[in-house]
Amino acid sequence: MYRFIFNNIENTSPYEELIKEFLQPSEYGEAGEKVLEYDFKGNREAVKRKIYADLSKATGKSPKWGVLTGIRPVKLAGEILDRGEDPKKTLMEQYLVHENKADLVCDILDYQRGKAGKPDPKSLSVYVGIPFCPTRCLYCSFTSNQVDQEAMGPYLDALGREIAFAGDAAKAAGYSVETLYFGGGTPTSLSASQLDSLLSKVSDAFALGGVKEYTVEAGRPDTITEEKLRVLQEHGVDRISINPQSMKQETLDLIGRRHSVEDVYKAFEMAHKTGMEVINADLIAGLPEETESDFEHSLEEIIRLGAGNITLHTLAVKRASRLKEMDENFNYKDEELRERMLSAAHERLRECEYRPYYLYRQKHTSGNTENTGFCNDDRPGLYNVRIMEEAQSNLALGAGGISKIYFPEENRLERVANVSNYEIYIDRIDEMIERKRKGFFI
Repeated sequence: MYRFIFNNIENTSPYEELIKEFLQPSEYGEAGEKVLEYDFKGNREAVKRKIYADLSKATGKSPKWGVLTGIRPVKLAGEILDRGEDPKKTLMEQYLVHENKADLVCDILDYQRGKAGKPDPKSLSVYVGIPFCPTRCLYCSFTSNQVDQEAMGPYLDALGREIAFAGDAAKAAGYSVETLYFGGGTPTSLSASQLDSLLSKVSDAFALGGVKEYTVEAGRPDTITEEKLRVLQEHGVDRISINPQSMKQETLDLIGRRHSVEDVYKAFEMAHKTGMEVINADLIAGLPEETESDFEHSLEEIIRLGAGNITLHTLAVKRASRLKEMDENFNYKDEELRERMLSAAHERLRECEYRPYYLYRQKHTSGNTENTGFCNDDRPGLYNVRIMEEAQSNLALGAGGISKIYFPEENRLERVANVSNYEIYIDRIDEMIERKRKGFFI
């Protein structure tokens, strides 16, 4: 049992996150017998390196991401490069990142800068949130509500008002829209007519002539129909997500996904039939009771089905999820299994001519691993790249949306948040619009 003492340190959160990569919460606390004491002398990374060294010695663990606890290592590598330093060398020496992870980060950074370049200072990524899903997954901590389509009506009315305001304000401010992304929740929980009406409102409000990518998450295969897909295409949507998470039926039942494996096959068939240009598929390593062969099978099936983008997630058990309530320490079980799953998947995807194009990390991720997006045919998800590099303003509409206005001269972001509860959003839509008027369109 360990006890940690921090002198001259007001915010201990970054250090606590690092400690969690070595120890379970039950292994440290105020009553700990083994005391580790640290003094802040103007160099936070030095303190973290000392903690890493102490806990590596004590536990025998050597987390591959070193002392990094942030979610955007590729962004950090870009900042290092822009300072004229060698990103790989700095990541390994200053942040203690293992060589294979440093290589992965630098590979992605090179690809992003060569393929996506830097965004225009007056460009926007636009996010529209649909906070509804057929069911709530066992691991989910997102804004997700289970209601019938009639009950969605008042939300869509309020969202339409915010869209109309934001579109007019964006035009007046001289913004162009580079990417559009409908997320949630599951946007295809809406009916075909609701989707048509909503996308029409977006087309009417914003100047979309220069849009490079238009994504709609159709994550639940059981919400997809040919009629909905044709509506999406009529409005210029060129990228969708069909997210099985696993291709093992027992796992889908366990985690609360209402769809079947067969639904995934049907959804891909419909998407290809209607000519959707890019299909992304999410898979999660470390789902309850899954083996390496289960994960390998899921990946092989998604490759065979022709997903152009594949995103490999590691299960992250968040505080608000049902899984966290069921098993407080699930994060800390089978950590090596998650790493083996992801390593084998990375190798297999490269064999099949997919390449990694973006990466991020989450708190509470089992095995201290990462989430990585892969693409083939040089068709990365541009919205994902922009969100991770944080060098462009992001206009987020709907319940739970957090807009970020970017100030390039200072390389700084300011956040303007909407409330997350969709019913409160409806009641306070005038306030949400006013927040954007004063906080985003300044």
